[in-house]
Amino acid sequence: MDDSKMVGGKVKKPGKRGRKPAKIDLKAKLERSRQSARECRARKKLRYQYLEELVSSKERAICALREELEMYKQWCTAMDQGKIPSEIKALLTGDEQKPPQSSSTKSSKNSNQS
Repeated sequence: MDDSKMVGGKVKKPGKRGRKPAKIDLKAKLERSRQSARECRARKKLRYQYLEELVSSKERAICALREELEMYKQWCTAMDQGKIPSEIKALLTGDEQKPPQSSSTKSSKNSNQS
């Protein structure tokens, strides 16, 4: 026990406890820090772009829904006055403009079922 000391019944070794200081070049450490900061700023910029696109798409959807709501309000107002809007008449009678393929497809399906 020439290099160690006895303290309270325990053997104490000379030297510091804990992690040894890393022998990393200070310039390399600073460069890594700068690179990390650049990458962080780039990620932040991409995130903000994504969020801005998300907000604009949601705003467009809200505008479309508001226009649809306004149309329905006008229809209700017209019906309250005893008038039936032409769009509703078309929906009720099935005279809605259909592409030629869908009407021919339905008629061919109906003929196949008979």
